Amino acid sequence: MRANRRVDTKPELALRSALHRQGYRFRKDYRLDLAAGARVRPDIAFTARRVAVFVDGCFWHACPEHGRNPAVNEWYWAPKLRRTVERDRAADAALTAAGWRVVRIWEHVPLAEAIAAVTAALTAGGSSRGVISGEAGGVAGE
Repeated sequence: MRANRRVDTKPELALRSALHRQGYRFRKDYRLDLAAGARVRPDIAFTARRVAVFVDGCFWHACPEHGRNPAVNEWYWAPKLRRTVERDRAADAALTAAGWRVVRIWEHVPLAEAIAAVTAALTAGGSSRGVISGEAGGVAGE
């Protein structure tokens, strides 16, 4: 598992590059210390606009469309993947309570849809709070 990246995955790099080309500036893998000791590291953080973007892998975050239960060592993987999903929900709740907008994008979502979801959250201003999810798929290449 040492070869599995925590940051700079291909879908994340594609999204960051596209956002940067459009003139958006952000912090990557930025640690946020929230109330009650909660710590969250969004893949992309727009600190001034308080928007946190996560690019979730289908396997690791149990995508309802592409996620699958491992056939080997299920005793190990099932609880591990369940904890990942629980940690995602806890991070979403902590960020929302702190006044952040959360955008979760699956890695299989086309790049154009991912960019649209992020820009919608950025232009929404302070009116909408909560989780915006790229349900149709994650960030595919350009």
